[in-house]
Amino acid sequence: MTYLAPRQGLFAIIILVSFCLQTLLLVISTDQQLTTSREQKGEQMVAQLIDEARLSLENEDRVSLSVIANRYTSEQDVARIVIKDSNDEILVPVGNAPMQQGDTISQMATKGDAVIGSVALTLKDISKGEIIAMQWPFVIGSLVLHLFLWLLYGYVARPTKEQINALSRDIQDLHREQYIQSGQLSYGRAPNENYAEKRDAMGDEIHHTADTSNHEMGKTGKVNTAGIHNELNAYLKSQQANTADQQTSSNTSTDAAQGGQSNNADSTVQHTDDMQTSAGVDSSHTHKFTSSSSKLSATRTFDTVSVQIMFHDEYNMLERLAPEMRMPYLALCTQLLNQAMTELLKQPLLLGVSAVNEPHFDESGACAILKADNSHAKAALAGVMLGKLYLMLNKIIHEKHIELSRFALPAKVGVSDEDQAQAMRQLLNSVGRKEQMLILLPNAGLKQIGSHVQVQSLKRPTTVYERECAVFDGGNDAMIQRLATVRNAVLMSGVEEEEQSVTN
Repeated sequence: MTYLAPRQGLFAIIILVSFCLQTLLLVISTDQQLTTSREQKGEQMVAQLIDEARLSLENEDRVSLSVIANRYTSEQDVARIVIKDSNDEILVPVGNAPMQQGDTISQMATKGDAVIGSVALTLKDISKGEIIAMQWPFVIGSLVLHLFLWLLYGYVARPTKEQINALSRDIQDLHREQYIQSGQLSYGRAPNENYAEKRDAMGDEIHHTADTSNHEMGKTGKVNTAGIHNELNAYLKSQQANTADQQTSSNTSTDAAQGGQSNNADSTVQHTDDMQTSAGVDSSHTHKFTSSSSKLSATRTFDTVSVQIMFHDEYNMLERLAPEMRMPYLALCTQLLNQAMTELLKQPLLLGVSAVNEPHFDESGACAILKADNSHAKAALAGVMLGKLYLMLNKIIHEKHIELSRFALPAKVGVSDEDQAQAMRQLLNSVGRKEQMLILLPNAGLKQIGSHVQVQSLKRPTTVYERECAVFDGGNDAMIQRLATVRNAVLMSGVEEEEQSVTN
């Protein structure tokens, strides 16, 4: 494919302006030269006319003066000649072309010291069209030269194949950097900078492991994570000793840090309580949902938490995807979610929390329901950790699929008590963004997560539910490390299943 020279249209405008300026300068310079030569010629003609008409002017012989003046008006440059006597009365006016009048040259006719009359000779004005007509070879040649320069630029300045390939690589690198930066900004940021560095290092090692899984899934149409787990297993075994030492030191520092963070968390919860109470009292705003005031109460009780996961599909690409590609992708998402929920509920921190259902992904997403079996179980914290864990897993899968030019979608998560599940679904559809987690919980749920995560309010809320809703804004180092451990366990679980099937 042949590409045009860069900015060839702009260069054509420059060439056109150059041609017009060159033609204008030609007309101005030619006009000045002709004007100077005509003035000199007019002065010579007036002096010659006075010498010839001196005797007739002295005798005021109008006939002779007319004959003499007519000979001069036959010249192409002369428009009019007026001969006057000594009393400034017109004797002979010859020629009358007012539309062609230009400069007038006047001179007195004398005989000795006496003035016997005067002669005024008017030259024709110089026409710009006549100048261009006179210089037409130069104008045409200049036009052809400028056109040739434009064509030459279009041929010489065309990008070569090497330049096109280099530009393509630069554009791809720029898009990849922008995508990674936007993904990191929407991913959420932990307050500890050391964790961010660890997460980036861990992510770089894990991202390339999804290649084998995607390749096998594209061939067989089934979910197969063995490639991911085989490569990840080698990495985790090499880092196992270092990870154990880091977790021992971080747990010691976390216990001291949590004591200082609890005060901040209490103030955050108190601020949220005030916000929610004021939102519950204010009924002047028209909202989108139909619910009683008791459901909006900040002190409502709950024992089950709904974790809703939706795809951020702005252009409805999932519906247009062929079934042989859509079903394996949904199966992979379902497997990741169920393994994540199984591994997460094994954590001692979430003792007493159990799964009510086994979620399955479809075009509208998936919904996992967690239940607190006793009063000490932290179902709200389990829901938030499950939502964040799936966002971490989905981010890895999504980025790797995009690098391999395969279909994948970012996700968004909503965590709420079961009574507000419908309201949360509508919030996800209206204000949810990709890689974002919305939280709609009463005070009891916010107290459960207060010492582990940070939240912020939605900007410019327009409904009561939007004022009640909070956005996940990061977690402490201990919780994020637990989630990273569970994430690794989820990816490792496929290896264990593969080994057991081979043994059997």
